[in-house]
Amino acid sequence: MRDLLLIFALALGAALVVGAAGALLLRRLRRASITVHLYVLLATTVLAVVGGVVVVAEEMFLSRHDLEVVLITVAAAAAVSVAIGGHSGRRLAAAAVWADQARQRERQLEKGRRDLVAWVSHDLRTPLAGLRAMAEALEDGVVHDPETVGEYHRRIRVETDRMTRLVDDLFELSRINAGALRLSLTAVPLGEVVSDALASTAPLAAARGIRLVAAESGWPTVVASEPELARVVGNLLLNAVRYTPEDGTVRIEAGRERDAAWLAVTDTCGGIPAADLPRLFDVAFRGEPARTPGQAGGGGSASGGLGLAIVHGLVEAHGGRVDVANIGGGCRFVVRLTAA
Repeated sequence: MRDLLLIFALALGAALVVGAAGALLLRRLRRASITVHLYVLLATTVLAVVGGVVVVAEEMFLSRHDLEVVLITVAAAAAVSVAIGGHSGRRLAAAAVWADQARQRERQLEKGRRDLVAWVSHDLRTPLAGLRAMAEALEDGVVHDPETVGEYHRRIRVETDRMTRLVDDLFELSRINAGALRLSLTAVPLGEVVSDALASTAPLAAARGIRLVAAESGWPTVVASEPELARVVGNLLLNAVRYTPEDGTVRIEAGRERDAAWLAVTDTCGGIPAADLPRLFDVAFRGEPARTPGQAGGGGSASGGLGLAIVHGLVEAHGGRVDVANIGGGCRFVVRLTAA
């Protein structure tokens, strides 16, 4: 019995030394991946067994032949354990990373929903307050002269159009996020879509003294759903006109590269802060105060920060890609789609 206790004490001491060394190594590798930590733990376990066996053998409790047999057995078991443990560790590490990324994205989405509700509520509250004030003035007979009454009617229509566009944007975004968007893909001449979008944006551009410049040729045909493609082009042009200072220029052009077609909208907005570029297509993101719809552009069009998010969603639904980059004196949006 005494010999068994001595063997236990010797094996325990050796295992504690190896375990302490493994713990110190794990402390130094605390910034390493989960897989590395798991391999260190497996190696520490195996070496603790080996250390205990070697110490016991050195104290003449095991013959050399028995020591070799035990070490070969431990080596075989260690090879299987490390292989299985490493494979499982990589899967666990991947699952942990995925879960962490999922939690982070969920928090970002939740924050985006809260911001969206707050900003849309603000964008709805402002025109609603104006509509109510003008309606009460007309109802109570506060204004009588035809010119003022006509101006009130015009402003009521403008504010109603703003809210209609905002509701349309919310509906379009909900379809994209819910996966309910159904595209009828056909061969669409990009030049015709751009021509219609320019005609719609021209009044706002003319009112602000902004020049709309379109390439005379080189318009490819793309595989797309025409209504959604028209919305993409219209949103990009409206965004460019809205944030370009008076007497600026908005240029739109397109081309083809192998099986892909590209459309570029370039403005002279002065550029976008580098920190805002990665978030420009996020829902409800507006960036610095100077780039909010009510202050920049004065276009009388509320969007709740949804316009570029809708562009991003619609382009991705087409299997394409949209990018933005700063250029000299402005920024450039490039949409890439499949060419017909």
